[in-house]
Amino acid sequence: MSETKKTRIRDVQRFFISASEPRIERYFRWMSTFKPAVKRQIYTEDLARVSEANNASHLLGDWFKRANGSGVLDASLFVDQLTYLPNDLLVKVDIASMANSLEARSPFLDHKVMEFAASLPENIKMPRLRTKYLLKKVAARLVPREVIYRRKMGFGVPVGNWFRKELKALVHDTLLSKSFADRGLIRPEAVKRIVDEHTEARVDHAFPIWTLLMLELWYRRFID
Repeated sequence: MSETKKTRIRDVQRFFISASEPRIERYFRWMSTFKPAVKRQIYTEDLARVSEANNASHLLGDWFKRANGSGVLDASLFVDQLTYLPNDLLVKVDIASMANSLEARSPFLDHKVMEFAASLPENIKMPRLRTKYLLKKVAARLVPREVIYRRKMGFGVPVGNWFRKELKALVHDTLLSKSFADRGLIRPEAVKRIVDEHTEARVDHAFPIWTLLMLELWYRRFID
């Protein structure tokens, strides 16, 4: 199965799992790598205790309150604009483009375009869960239909395959190391199970492995 198809299946699963949650929890779960049940399995007692006392979803609460009673879609877009875009996506674009001596621009983030889009009712932004509805209608005058309505291609990187091949040694040397186990954050047996299942192609754990890998490399660079 291709990485694109796997990603699409993961997204559908995440959508239905979170659909019944309050909007803050729904948004947080959509943005999270680990589901609550998985966290209970892999966190050590110390990390679980700290995590419960400092639930990261609370950080989003004030932003959702500032959405002024908007619907789920508008509130989520509002929180995206103030958190996910400036703290994640735009940072990555800036780093990647500047590393290659490029000046990237995001024309859809022009403040007039953003203000106009924000003023539109939710039933125009995403009628019957159809994304980019208005943009596609406008572009239909200029772009061939087969281009506008083809499946989203995305810019996914095949890290799942890399973790089984080119980066397999890095994953094992980092996540199954004594230094990672001694931090007391993640249960070593749980990490080994995740790594083994992914390496043997039994379960796709690309996102969790990436997250744990970045955590350990961050510790080694900035804490140790």
